[in-house]
Amino acid sequence: MQFSVRYIVLFSAAVCIACAILVSSSAVTLHEMQEKNQAIFKQKNVLEAAGLIAPGAKVAGDEVDRLMKRIRPRLVDLATGEFVEGDAAGYDQQKAKKDPEQSVAAPANPSRITRLPKLAQVFEVLNDEDGAVQMLVLPVEGYGLWSTLLGFIALDTDLETVRGLTYYEHKETPGLGGEVDNPRWKSLWPGRKVFGDDGQVKIELIKGQAGTPEEDPYRVDGLSGASITSRGVKNMLRFWLGPQGFGPFFEKYQAQIGAKEAA
Repeated sequence: MQFSVRYIVLFSAAVCIACAILVSSSAVTLHEMQEKNQAIFKQKNVLEAAGLIAPGAKVAGDEVDRLMKRIRPRLVDLATGEFVEGDAAGYDQQKAKKDPEQSVAAPANPSRITRLPKLAQVFEVLNDEDGAVQMLVLPVEGYGLWSTLLGFIALDTDLETVRGLTYYEHKETPGLGGEVDNPRWKSLWPGRKVFGDDGQVKIELIKGQAGTPEEDPYRVDGLSGASITSRGVKNMLRFWLGPQGFGPFFEKYQAQIGAKEAA
């Protein structure tokens, strides 16, 4: 059976339109689910950085919701270091840094951060018994080899001791820079120290194997075969934990702690 050219063209157009409608409908239908899954994955990383779930552990959504009750999101003005009022839970820091009205140009830095949001979303981890703040989880980001890595670092309230480090988004090479996802590497971070005796950010990644946190508190094993990604991790931590990032916040927070202890 032979078909006319007109029939073939119309039939092809109809198939294309039907496929387009199907794909568009699927995208719209799944968009809400994708956003929800992304939010849960980000929450898991906050919990993982805080040590409330084990690295790489499979945790159900309802368990994530239960554990997140111990997490209090807050907004910090990066310029002044002060907590500010606002919808901290719904704040999108990545969207804010792309908005000229909600961000500022970043100073030149080796982490290749070009813009800073005026406000940062930080997370206070609360004690299950009395609601006291146990630690802080701070967002960090910076360029590795192929991509910007987005993650969280958790610090004790002394703002000195690392409790955990995780990344929830990056495009580094699997098996090399992508080893930032490796639970073994993540397990090397708890107990490390951030600041040296001079008050400067001292933590770094080294080639080879570092000692234990007690013996070698400022150094962590670099990622094997991924020296550029390792350098990127060091650069971003030194940026965000230094005066250009959360430095003003650290000063204000430590002053508040000191005032409470004096009282």
